[in-house]
Amino acid sequence: MRLKDKVAIITGGARGMGSAESIMFANEGAKVV
Repeated sequence: MRLKDKVAIITGGARGMGSAESIMFANEGAKVV
């Protein structure tokens, strides 16, 4: 999944699944908010 030039808004990104998703989206090129 390539997310370059996309923005991902993730709630609850401080721990648990939200944290894992934030890292995954950032690694794929999305700007995480």
